Amino acid sequence: MSTDKNRATAAAILPLVGGPDNIVSVAHCMTRLRIGLRDRSLVDDAALRALPGVLGVVEADDTYQVVLGPGVVARVTPEFEALVEEGRPVGPRTVTAGDLAERGAALKEARKARNATPFKLFLRRIADVFVPLIPALIGCGVIAGLNGLLANLGWAPAVVPALAAIASGFMSLIAVFVGFNTAKEFGGTPVLGGAVASVIVFPGVAKIDAFGEPLSPGQGGVLGALAAALLAVRVERWCRRRVPGTLDVLVTPTLTVLVTGLVTLYGLMFLAGEAAAAIGAFANWLLAAGGALAGLVLGGLFLPLVMLGLHQALIPIHTTLIEQSGYTVLLPILAMAGAGQVGAALAVYCRLPRNGSVRGTIRSALPAGFLGVGEPLIYGVSLPLGRPFVTACVGGAAGGAFVGLCNQLGVAFGSKAIGPSGWALFPLLDGTSGPGVTVAVYAGGLAVGYLAGFAATYFFGFTKRMLADLDTDAGPAAPAGPAAAKEPVRA
Repeated sequence: MSTDKNRATAAAILPLVGGPDNIVSVAHCMTRLRIGLRDRSLVDDAALRALPGVLGVVEADDTYQVVLGPGVVARVTPEFEALVEEGRPVGPRTVTAGDLAERGAALKEARKARNATPFKLFLRRIADVFVPLIPALIGCGVIAGLNGLLANLGWAPAVVPALAAIASGFMSLIAVFVGFNTAKEFGGTPVLGGAVASVIVFPGVAKIDAFGEPLSPGQGGVLGALAAALLAVRVERWCRRRVPGTLDVLVTPTLTVLVTGLVTLYGLMFLAGEAAAAIGAFANWLLAAGGALAGLVLGGLFLPLVMLGLHQALIPIHTTLIEQSGYTVLLPILAMAGAGQVGAALAVYCRLPRNGSVRGTIRSALPAGFLGVGEPLIYGVSLPLGRPFVTACVGGAAGGAFVGLCNQLGVAFGSKAIGPSGWALFPLLDGTSGPGVTVAVYAGGLAVGYLAGFAATYFFGFTKRMLADLDTDAGPAAPAGPAAAKEPVRA
């Protein structure tokens, strides 16, 4: 997409979300432009959904999210931010009593929402710690897969050590990045969070005993780094409230690093290490003992997690498994949910031959669906229709059961990185049975998910009344995507 087209997309979105003065914050994840708003009532949902290039909209508790798709969102966001800055007045804006009343009401509603679902919002904040790390995890994972392929084939032996260093460097220091992001997310000084987390990966910890056993560098991993940085934020806040201003710059960082570092060395590293080992053992046991059933449950429930925006809360678990064994066994199973979604969308396409609007949405969203990006199909097709969302979950459950059964039979494999799924996961696969078997099993799972999602949706995804209402020519002016839903989908 050209720069002019990116700017045009951003310029089309901006007035529909209330203009520059209505924007409080701008950020993006892998697929969504996330906008903090002053006044939600200024947003035109229907017009946004009808914009070319917009795959859907989602209203979360703290941000308004415009689904643009992978790659596109990373190029549109800077243009959107630039337009917001250009559109704001140069001089200071006079704040009226009405402005204050509006902001107060908005803050009250936001606080009420947060208090109503504290656990949900906490999970989202934890996810926000890891989301910025996903591009590096993907890049290093692909390089690790390429390195493994070259090593197995005996090609370019002089390059293999260099690729190994590039692929492993980030993972060896991931605890530091987690600590930095955690402190930043929870209101502490980011570099202090990174400093206390760096203790975990320092080679010298091997000389320290905790609970009667010597520590090992990296023990506790990202879980230990997360806990250490959260503690650092608490210690820092305690110091800020009590240390005189003249001594704050010297005493606060010293006490934060010292107290948190000692607690990390003589407590958190050991406890987090035990927790990480338990997560790995449980995941392996779950798939070895009840692989088919576990896969059915995980694959069937993942789409609702994506719909609620809670799927990112699994990132710490995936990252822990990658640290331990080099890959996460859960991601290929969860990726089957996307296969069920694709199968369901294809069935909807076949069942509504006269509805050009819905079929157009499916055609535009399917490429992303095959690559594992499920939001366009969820919010544009299956969720607004209702029953096809349930039958898509059936397809995901069937594909997950297939992959889980293969794990139970001894074909254990996973993904070297998190983020991609669908066809995009093939370069990241690794396992104990060789690349050929691993790829074949994963491809078989996708095929099962496609077929089961298609069959369940084709035969059970529509009532006679739904077909009578939907299988009509909507005309070229009918908005594609989730504009057809009566109420906005809330994540």
